Amino acid sequence: MSFRLRKAVFPVAGLGTRFLPATKTVPKEMLPIVDRPLIQYAVDEAIEAGCDTLVFITNRYKHAVADYFDKAYELEQKLEKAGKTELLDVVRSVLPSHVRAIFVTQAEALGLGHAVLCARAVVGDEPFAVLLPDDLIWNRGPGALRQMAEVAAGTSASVIAVQEVPREQSGSYGIVATEPFEGRQARISAIVEKPPPEAAPSNLAVVGRYILTPRVFDLIESTPPGRGGEIQLTDAIAALLEEQRVLAYHFQGTRFDCGSHIGLIEATIRFALDHEKLSEPARRAMHAALHELGVRDEP
Repeated sequence: MSFRLRKAVFPVAGLGTRFLPATKTVPKEMLPIVDRPLIQYAVDEAIEAGCDTLVFITNRYKHAVADYFDKAYELEQKLEKAGKTELLDVVRSVLPSHVRAIFVTQAEALGLGHAVLCARAVVGDEPFAVLLPDDLIWNRGPGALRQMAEVAAGTSASVIAVQEVPREQSGSYGIVATEPFEGRQARISAIVEKPPPEAAPSNLAVVGRYILTPRVFDLIESTPPGRGGEIQLTDAIAALLEEQRVLAYHFQGTRFDCGSHIGLIEATIRFALDHEKLSEPARRAMHAALHELGVRDEP
């Protein structure tokens, strides 16, 4: 099986209740990090990795994500007439012309595994990526998914992104056990969904980036509801381990959990400080805020 990565799945059907009341009308994937919505960063990462078909698993109430990636004729005409070519380029670059976006409705919120299964008709019989936009990964070099795609292509194996977390946080993640690492990668020997710290096989947590073989669709279909009454992708991957090699990959970059308030704040600070035009104003603003609050600004 060729491991050329062409398709990426984005599960975006969640209600984003942590960010209420903002997410009453604005999907959490559309919350901005500086000047772009969260979903744009995940999409850019997938395109950089070679994906040209993006599958968004949404619910019947979420129209903002589809509207965002749709062509805005009236806006583009106004920008063009006003001679605002730089802004026009920004609007048109949201989705490159060679990339198509497909929206699939998840009728019921039955878990991440079920959301991924909803993409089966579009993905077909080829490897695919799954990106959880809540996990924003910042890196000056190649994006996390591109790093993983190179490993998948070189090994013909599924690849899952991992990072170390404090053991007391294991109940918030899928946790893997692995064989010894060779560089940044290691074969996964076991995977467990949100184990308590005393039962966790390691402190290596799954981060929201996956490259999987299409075999996982069959395994999801035969996976009974697990934790929380949902169909867990982790359980299907555990079954996949019995048939195929699946690698854990320590990606280069910093992951921000933008499903939490502090993660969204941390990502905004980091991206502002790394922004070509906003870096110095952002730094000055933060220094001024710390001074006003009487907080010592450590170098």
